[in-house]
Amino acid sequence: MRLCFGQWCIPWPGRNRTTTITGVPTADALPLPEDYDYDNDSVSSAVDVLSAAEEPMTRALQPSDASSSADMAASVDAQDLKTLLEAKDTLIRNLETLLQARNNEIQELRSHLDMFQSVFPFSNPVSPTSTLHHPHHVVAAPVHPQQSQSLVAKSLTSLLDGIARPRKQRAQGISAEPQSLSTIQELSQKKFPTYPKNDRSRELIKSAVLDNDFMKNLESTQIREIVDCMYPVEYASDSIIIKEGDVGSIVYVMEEGRVEVSRENKYLSTMTSGKVFGELAILYNCKRTATIKAATDCKLWAIERQCFQTIMMRTGLIRQTEYTDFLKSVPIFKDLPEETLIKISDVLEETFYNAGDYIIRQGARGDTFFIINKGKVKVTIKQSNNAEDKYIRTLQKGDFFGEKALQGDDLRTANIIACDPEGVSCLVIDRETFNQLIAGLDEIRTRYKDDDVLERMSSTNKEFQNLKLSDLQVLATLGVGGFGRVELVQVNSDTSRSFALKQMKKSQIVETRQQQHIMSEKEIMGEANCEFIVKLFKTFKDQKYLYMLMESCLGGELWTILRDKGHFDDSTTRFYTGCVVEAFDYLHSRNIIYRDLKPENLLLDITGYVKLVDFGFAKKLHNGRKTWTFCGTPEYVAPEVILNRGHDISADYWSLGVLMFELLTGTPPFTGADPMKTYNIILKGIDAIEFPRNITRNARVLIKKLCRDNPAERLTEVQKHKWFDGFNWEGLRNRTLTPPILPKVRSAIDTSNFDNYPPDADSPPPDDNSGWDVNF
Repeated sequence: MRLCFGQWCIPWPGRNRTTTITGVPTADALPLPEDYDYDNDSVSSAVDVLSAAEEPMTRALQPSDASSSADMAASVDAQDLKTLLEAKDTLIRNLETLLQARNNEIQELRSHLDMFQSVFPFSNPVSPTSTLHHPHHVVAAPVHPQQSQSLVAKSLTSLLDGIARPRKQRAQGISAEPQSLSTIQELSQKKFPTYPKNDRSRELIKSAVLDNDFMKNLESTQIREIVDCMYPVEYASDSIIIKEGDVGSIVYVMEEGRVEVSRENKYLSTMTSGKVFGELAILYNCKRTATIKAATDCKLWAIERQCFQTIMMRTGLIRQTEYTDFLKSVPIFKDLPEETLIKISDVLEETFYNAGDYIIRQGARGDTFFIINKGKVKVTIKQSNNAEDKYIRTLQKGDFFGEKALQGDDLRTANIIACDPEGVSCLVIDRETFNQLIAGLDEIRTRYKDDDVLERMSSTNKEFQNLKLSDLQVLATLGVGGFGRVELVQVNSDTSRSFALKQMKKSQIVETRQQQHIMSEKEIMGEANCEFIVKLFKTFKDQKYLYMLMESCLGGELWTILRDKGHFDDSTTRFYTGCVVEAFDYLHSRNIIYRDLKPENLLLDITGYVKLVDFGFAKKLHNGRKTWTFCGTPEYVAPEVILNRGHDISADYWSLGVLMFELLTGTPPFTGADPMKTYNIILKGIDAIEFPRNITRNARVLIKKLCRDNPAERLTEVQKHKWFDGFNWEGLRNRTLTPPILPKVRSAIDTSNFDNYPPDADSPPPDDNSGWDVNF
């Protein structure tokens, strides 16, 4: 028998069922953790009293048969029974209080453990044996960094051992070498050598590519060119093909032989012919995650990252140029700007028709516009006085028909029949997609004026123009990033306010070829004048570091709050999402793509409003063109970034959907044991993800509209969605809306809302006097 209250059940000795006593509801409950220490005086005394009270109460409440009911009623004094029940209720309340206190203690310990695990850089971030409740998530496992850190983590872990919980660490951004527009134009013209292959080898490479979770998403023309460009390599038995920890840039296809895969000197698997390996290296410059050793003599085919990415990029560029040129020849499109034509070209779908197929039938209703991409069609019309259709003309590649359907005239006035023996391929767009796209492009934000930018830059320059780096006093560390640290500082002559000083190692920036990103970050943040974006006041540099002096947001990281709370409700998520939407509106109206949205890059100011920070991956796009650099955080990157198809501001809306999901659940929808697994999950699409029940229908619909596979189909008018019905956008912009979480900030130097970071143990970086940062 168990006494149940709240979500817990306490066993009563000698009974195998659950009884409901007046005033005490029975519940299907979780058992108390077996390894938690409940053996204290208050618990044991409570159980003793409950056990002592059990027998007379059981006799009183459990008649053996109908004939004994009268005897039982006479033998038990009603007042005694009432007293027993009241005593039992009191003990239950005391136990509830005690268990609530214990629950609070557990939550606090969880929070402390999360904090230590996120601050200290554990060397083994994933453990293949420990999984979260989320089907695609892998738990970060504590290992052994410095001894003092290990002792703290171990002691906290032992206290929480056996309690299922997610262990989160801050997500790290990843970036390939930035590519300028001129570089793309050069690459699009570049020719790579091709290598002869027999039919068997070509078929083996193609089959291996189509069998690979990542590469099977490539287009047939891309696969054909990749097969052409792969070159032969051979390795003798016992040779190391890929070494764990080395930086790689080659992907391999195995033709003959056998290789063994190991990680940290532990055997994982054996691979034979027809398999692809090393594919993460063709996305960006990264360290190999495993060692691959030839178990026999091996023959392989290989391709370098630059060649692979050029093939991917060239396909998209050629198609976009071709489609845009088609659109320019159509009267309905001729006055549209280049940016709009590029957007329309992105949503065109290719449809194939066999010879003799009616593409359009006269008199039928339709809402679709066609451009002939390949083949020929004949145009005929039916005449009332003639049984045979009258031939009008033949249309071929580059010609179009059905354009009136986009303007609302949906009654077809002629027949269009495929007449090419090899069939006809058409590029198709329907009226709804066209109108949605044009409407979205017409509603470009004009709320923010560039005059405000000039005014802010002028006043900022005047206030900080004479400030020197030596005038700043470092007080505490607010965060640690890829290139350095962010410190809380004050100006020596002014203790009434504080700033955040971002310090970046110049040598590391050069080593990872991120100079262009850093210069772009300075330019974009220096011009930004938006209440939802952290302001940059001044920059400094010396021989070792670059410095950015920014406003300090002492409410802490949204990620830290999410980590401690587990997840947010609808209302809280709506507020923070709204803040991001406002920041995106400001950036996108200036054709700036952000590319690194995640809770770690959202800071709370002292009033509880969220501001976007860290613009290292932000970029200003030109003339509605796309950009091609792989960058972002693995769980947040859009499919077109992974597949190197080129991306624009639509990629930011994908990440907005991912952010909503993470805020509502505590976990991003796309997460795997390593980046490549995460990318493959992303490529399967949002429809393959199971949504938890706590995500409401409207939130689920919005997330799915933001995370559409086709970038041109993603919702950009986020404010108009049902999930935001009733939301006070004006109050958000005017900052009169009360935030869901009000941070406690006692002074201008209060860092209590940030994690505590250990001192920087690294030795000073080498000098860099190459001069690339002359304009920083």
